[in-house]
Amino acid sequence: MEENDNRLNKTMASHSGMSDEVLGCVMPYIHDPKDRDAVSLVCRRWYELDALTRKHITIALCYTTSPDRLRRRFKYLESLKLKGKPRAAMFNLIPEDWGGYVTPWVNEIAENFSCLKSVHFRRMIVLDSDLEILARSRGNVLHVLKLDKCSGFSTDGLLHVGRLCRQLRTLFLEESSIIEIDGQWLHEIAINNSVLETLNFYMTDLVKVSFEDLVLIAINCRYLVSVKISDCEILHLVGFFRVAAVLVEFCGGSFNDEPEKYTAVLFPPKLCRLGLTYMGKNEMPIVFPFALLLKKLDLLYALLDTEDHCLLIQKCPNLEVLETRNVIGDRGLEVLARSCKRLKRLRIERGADEQGMEDEEGVVSQRGLTALAQGCLELEYIAVYVSDVTNESLECIGTYSKNLCDFRLVLLDQVERITELPLDNGVRALLRGCEKLKRFALYLRPGGLTDVGLGYIGQYSPNVRWMLLGCVGESDNGLLEFSRGCPSLQKLEMRGCSFSEHGLAAAVMKLTSLRYLWVQGYRASSQSGHDLLAMTRPYWNIELIPARRVVMTDQVGEAVVVENPAHILAYYSLAGPRTDFPDTVIPLDLLVAG
Repeated sequence: MEENDNRLNKTMASHSGMSDEVLGCVMPYIHDPKDRDAVSLVCRRWYELDALTRKHITIALCYTTSPDRLRRRFKYLESLKLKGKPRAAMFNLIPEDWGGYVTPWVNEIAENFSCLKSVHFRRMIVLDSDLEILARSRGNVLHVLKLDKCSGFSTDGLLHVGRLCRQLRTLFLEESSIIEIDGQWLHEIAINNSVLETLNFYMTDLVKVSFEDLVLIAINCRYLVSVKISDCEILHLVGFFRVAAVLVEFCGGSFNDEPEKYTAVLFPPKLCRLGLTYMGKNEMPIVFPFALLLKKLDLLYALLDTEDHCLLIQKCPNLEVLETRNVIGDRGLEVLARSCKRLKRLRIERGADEQGMEDEEGVVSQRGLTALAQGCLELEYIAVYVSDVTNESLECIGTYSKNLCDFRLVLLDQVERITELPLDNGVRALLRGCEKLKRFALYLRPGGLTDVGLGYIGQYSPNVRWMLLGCVGESDNGLLEFSRGCPSLQKLEMRGCSFSEHGLAAAVMKLTSLRYLWVQGYRASSQSGHDLLAMTRPYWNIELIPARRVVMTDQVGEAVVVENPAHILAYYSLAGPRTDFPDTVIPLDLLVAG
């Protein structure tokens, strides 16, 4: 870092204008990426200062630039977040071999990024050799390692991390597909690390871990505040909870014994963020003694019905974050609205039909949405699967949820008849009322939103940067009207819409801020994709994934063959077309040329 400071001082001293001392004091306090980008455009001097002082970079798609370009521009980075596969990969919509390999990035990090302390890879393919190189080159200074929804590595790779990354504060593996060989990786952390604060292997298949190692980690790491683990018997964690005195967050576990035995489980006194997998009605009372302290509650994998949700939620008046499934029902949302006035984030996923928990109460509709909007005025994030919805309920959200920054709604196909469609006026009222919205997702069904409603989305989304639209609009006319608005839109994802290739291309050319487009399900005008050429522009890569049949597992665990419609992926890239295309991905220029 001394070399960095010397270069900064020399650069500042060689220019006149704003006081070097003032500029040197101001730059470290500019953190927002958009502000940093604006600063770097002022003049050459500020561009150089930004390059020297930028601490963190997020690359939303690993193919938009190259490792060497990043190194030339920001050699003194301390934190890097890198995303690989498109977001649709989380829903099994992207081929597993699509790409997103960390190897070239890890090699560059190992050789040239001497200040890097934090690495976050999301939806990428990570090899054991990548982890070994990273651990050997950066292990003595690496504070944060996040492998977020990644695949391709095993516990042998984690073994290098446990042995060599002794200054690690955060190890995050949540929802990664990891090949488990043994649990030695956790033992290495237990005997080598004394500064760990966050350990997360939640929603993974890592089950060969030793409870003694968890206890040893809690003993050695005095600042261990968050632990999220895979399925394991809660009774085996009694010793861990006893010594993890400063723990504030725990997720995972399972309940496989007689309910009365769980009275022996005492959670740490500072615990306020909790998620207990497979917790049922009989085990729920172990939460009651400290329910008043809870700020976050994850019930996504709990086995609770609507009545259980109501009973538990009313005991948690200080909740700020709730994650659950739609079995909470309208009645549960009404209890939430009355009891949890500090709620800021609510996520309601679709429940599994085969669990037999989706009784007539276990659905979310306009009734629950209306109660929620009127009762929880501090909401900033809502993601919800609904079985029914009305314009009035969406208008209610626009009226009361003035702090909402992120809104996502999916209309399920469980009910044959929806009370009120289309939702044009409700969507307009929501967008007009929620002026802080930066992220917006609306997935309906045919007839849910007309071309007029799609135009409203464009007109009243001045600050929205990311948008997902599903089964909206009627024709290309609606899409073109939409594209006349959305001045800040950078990422657009669409599914199941009726737009043609020509309409998509025309819309892209009007969305001047757009940097990323993903579409699945559209009207192909020809096998060659010739009409998509109209959206070509400098630094714009266009890739196609042809329609294909894939084998998937249904809700009852049986293999079924599913028709997967064609995809379009287009994105800006300073690195040019990528070179690691699998057979399932075809660059548009090659398709047209062929």
